[in-house]
Amino acid sequence: MKAVVVPRPLPVTDPGCFADAELDDPAPGPRDLLVAVEAVSVNPLDCKQRLVASRVAGRARVLGYDAAGTVRAVGAAVTLFAPGDRVYYAGDVRRDGCNSQLHLVDERIAGRMPASLDFAAAAALPLTAITAWESLFDRLRVAAPPRAQPRKSLLVVGGAGGVGSIAIQLGAKVAGLDVIATASRPASAAWCRELGAAAVVDHAGDLVAAVRGLGRRQVDHVLITNDAARHFGACAQLLAPQGGICSIIRADAPVDVSALMGKSCSVSWEFMFTRPANDTADMVEQHHLLNEVARLVDQGIVRATATDVRAPISAATLRAAHAQVEAGRSIGKIVLSGWA
Repeated sequence: MKAVVVPRPLPVTDPGCFADAELDDPAPGPRDLLVAVEAVSVNPLDCKQRLVASRVAGRARVLGYDAAGTVRAVGAAVTLFAPGDRVYYAGDVRRDGCNSQLHLVDERIAGRMPASLDFAAAAALPLTAITAWESLFDRLRVAAPPRAQPRKSLLVVGGAGGVGSIAIQLGAKVAGLDVIATASRPASAAWCRELGAAAVVDHAGDLVAAVRGLGRRQVDHVLITNDAARHFGACAQLLAPQGGICSIIRADAPVDVSALMGKSCSVSWEFMFTRPANDTADMVEQHHLLNEVARLVDQGIVRATATDVRAPISAATLRAAHAQVEAGRSIGKIVLSGWA
């Protein structure tokens, strides 16, 4: 099968950071789906993983943690899917990624692809949808209507990125929250409003003053999708008593959580690979939530976030996509579709 590999950890400026390769076809384990990959998307996680040494010495790595494709074969213990099913998923960071024509994924972390989307649009969703869903409903314990009374608020720091784009929609359209997003450019601010944000402020300046300038002194929930160390203090100041902050990235410097004690607030981290990487008893929850996201997409409640679709899936296109993601100015998701 064709694949794109990372021969060794290299910066994206090095032409050798990716290479096209031919690899042996994989064989499914008991609960695996063998998926013919049709499209993949690129996340900041892929860029970070590219710079990590291979887990097996001397072995080139295959990255990619967002895919859509068709089930070609199933393992002996599979019960959720059959050959021919269209699926989408983010996978397991411990295993080879999906930048290959054939890919193995545990059935419990794959979902049925939205019927209303093509492969490219579907491939943009899994990692960000799982991350946003788990952040809001598992970590922050956001309650959906009619229990969410009175109406609560959510601040999404970094609203135009992949996770922010889904979190705005889930917060506003599914949970009924008053969503405030942050964005630093007119185009990204417009994108956030289009997705359902009631207000947008610039996180490049005084975030506390910007939010309070909207007439909102406090927010009930905060989701941080970029630069946790920089924004944590402002978010802690804005957080209402008994509220919560969730970050999807680690802070690159210590953060002071003591200010939250007097308000009985919570701090949590979201890492969407926690369930598969630790073989948790509730791994199948990712299957269920992806199916629910597919339903929301097919009903027109949540929209896909692919904004840049390129072809084919190759070393050259992946390198260009990684460069754009690392520049930090992407809106929505970059998708690669088809094989040369």
